[in-house]
Amino acid sequence: MILAVDVGNTNIVIGFLQGEKLVNECRLSTSAEDSAEEYAIKLNSILEICKIDVGDIEGSVLSSVVPPLNRTISKALMLITGKMPIVVGPGVKTGLNIKINNPAELGADMVVGAVASIAKYPCPQILFDLGTATTASVIDKNGCFLGGAILCGVKTALNALASSTAQLPQIEIIAPDSAIGANTIDSMRSGTVFGAAAMLDGFIRRFEKELGEKATVVVTGGLGSVIAKYCENDVIVDRHLLIDGLRMIYEKNI
Repeated sequence: MILAVDVGNTNIVIGFLQGEKLVNECRLSTSAEDSAEEYAIKLNSILEICKIDVGDIEGSVLSSVVPPLNRTISKALMLITGKMPIVVGPGVKTGLNIKINNPAELGADMVVGAVASIAKYPCPQILFDLGTATTASVIDKNGCFLGGAILCGVKTALNALASSTAQLPQIEIIAPDSAIGANTIDSMRSGTVFGAAAMLDGFIRRFEKELGEKATVVVTGGLGSVIAKYCENDVIVDRHLLIDGLRMIYEKNI
């Protein structure tokens, strides 16, 4: 069994994989203030909750978009498993052909997502990851990473809207019955859910025009399934894409 850890700005996703099978998946809140020992305690508690014997864990792999936590969580994984994790970054084999101006600046999350998506779905591809930030990755028919877009995440934008305006409240991210909101809450829900879906559709149209052909569209991330169902384009929702990508990268580096 391997332990795959994806550190995001808001949440840390932890997956336990037996071969290609995801045995269990848990989430922790990301906290830059916690020490390695504190994270080790949390990881140990998760092992107990999931009824997983630490002796069954043969290794671990880590990707992170929060650089200050790389050493902290690496040490926590070492404390728990007795082995240093494979950390996605320079020097780690991914098999991904990156064609952006400076390949070293590509975020680990985008690398991991692209590795899994290329392995699982036909190219060319457009991959959206809806988290604290929304990222879009474009992969050509030969499996080369061409670039993409980075923008404000759905929940991040909604939080900014509610906190920066005097009369708009925090709301649950669900779709209203109609795009034409008849009250403040439904209007905000329309703008949040249908607006995000329309944004994805707009990017798909622009990206496919630049690619010169239709692409497979894959959506992942915490809000991926909420937004994707309202897209006018056909999309594949893959909740566990990054965990799969971490497993694939682990296998390339052992």
